[in-house]
Amino acid sequence: MSVTHVKPLRVVAVVRKHLHPFLSASILAIYSHGEVGDDACSKVESMPHWRGDFMRREFVLATAAAVFTLFGYASLRAQQTSAPSAAKQTETDEYTRYELLAPETASFKIYYEVTATTPGAKFFYNPIRKGSAASDEAVFDSMTGAPLPFEVVSGTEARKDPLMADADADTNFIKISLARPVPQGGQGRVLILKTYKDAKSFYREGDAIVFNRPLSIKRNKVVLPVGYELVGCNVPSQVLPEPDGRIAISFVNAGSGEAPLILRAKPGALTGPSAAPHPASQARSWESPFQGESERARLSERAHQDRDIVYFLQQPDTHAFSLFHDYTESHEGTDKYLNVVREGSTVSDPSPYILDTGEKLSTKMMTGADLAAAKIDAGEPVTPTTQVVLIPFPPVKKGQSIRLRISETYTAPTSYKLDGDELIFDRSLGRPRNAVVLPPGWYLTTSAIPATITQLPDGRIRLDFWNGRPDSVDILIKAKHRAVAAPN
Repeated sequence: MSVTHVKPLRVVAVVRKHLHPFLSASILAIYSHGEVGDDACSKVESMPHWRGDFMRREFVLATAAAVFTLFGYASLRAQQTSAPSAAKQTETDEYTRYELLAPETASFKIYYEVTATTPGAKFFYNPIRKGSAASDEAVFDSMTGAPLPFEVVSGTEARKDPLMADADADTNFIKISLARPVPQGGQGRVLILKTYKDAKSFYREGDAIVFNRPLSIKRNKVVLPVGYELVGCNVPSQVLPEPDGRIAISFVNAGSGEAPLILRAKPGALTGPSAAPHPASQARSWESPFQGESERARLSERAHQDRDIVYFLQQPDTHAFSLFHDYTESHEGTDKYLNVVREGSTVSDPSPYILDTGEKLSTKMMTGADLAAAKIDAGEPVTPTTQVVLIPFPPVKKGQSIRLRISETYTAPTSYKLDGDELIFDRSLGRPRNAVVLPPGWYLTTSAIPATITQLPDGRIRLDFWNGRPDSVDILIKAKHRAVAAPN
């Protein structure tokens, strides 16, 4: 395909959303390598609401490019010298929203959230899926909502960039100039909008419409056209109404492969004001044997929730584990985060910073009694002795967001202990994405909840628990110390 440079494209305005962890070398973050696009075939309770309607409000003109050519090596050396030559582009926190347009167009609009994690990177490259004709591209910085400059470049040019040396020469890319270089230990959050026309993915079949598309991104949402009801979905998914009454499916794919999604829908759903859903209430499930979640919490989109956590177990006789958890704040005027420590645990060494900029934040240790005296609402029940970590930050501006990483150490003798020669970690995890890393020298014998399991380069075992349901999982992990090799 020939390469054409610089053609004006529309740019959509203000945005906000999340990004994900990338800690220091001593704490391994969750990230992915290489060519992962919004739904590209890869080689390799928070803010669950969607901000698309807000972003559509302001459109401005920007220059961009229409065909994808990645950067020359010499140019990158001059502009991106902080990225090591052996490094590759990495990203995390990918989430894609598809809005199916009128069926006769065979087109769908994509909102793709992604976070660049290569320290020092000034550019991010997003592939365009083969077989799809792209149009109406626009890119935004998720922290400020500001439009970002971009151009379309070819895969051959991509290979000249040391971070993209393995790029597919036959694939085109959007080359995005990030709002700021990715900080060491930080991230660069980006929102990419585009429209794809792909008659092989979105088509009519009799009186139904079909969306048939393998998705390699792990968190996805598909919104049906106005007036269509869902009659088939082969991937277990939440089914949720949009504010205007359109029906959407949303899912988290915890497996290692693509999700071979096939959706079928037919006309029959209401349109106009009568299609709008009733507001979700705070009523709690009467079926639950305990105080269940509210209807509002149960009907939030799980795949779009942006809190995640990684536990690093220390030796079990200490009952201690370090952790980091990431959190995005987008509510205008919010100027603090309260980390309420659950009963049976004590916290020490809290250390927060803003992932977008690397800015370190201060903390204040408080109790429930301190909060009451200061008339601060914790947002949940607390006792006078409950430990609370207060983290102040600059008030969030309208249309903007910040993403925090909070690192701390917990001691929890009830949750984490040694039973004879057996390590036991027994804890309820409420986030959609959770990970637990065993201490050095221990091997896994038991995991009551299904997990994906990997061995880290230093030999430790990591378990990832991805929960697409709007509830908690009560994990129970057991491990034993590895056998010591007999001397020769």
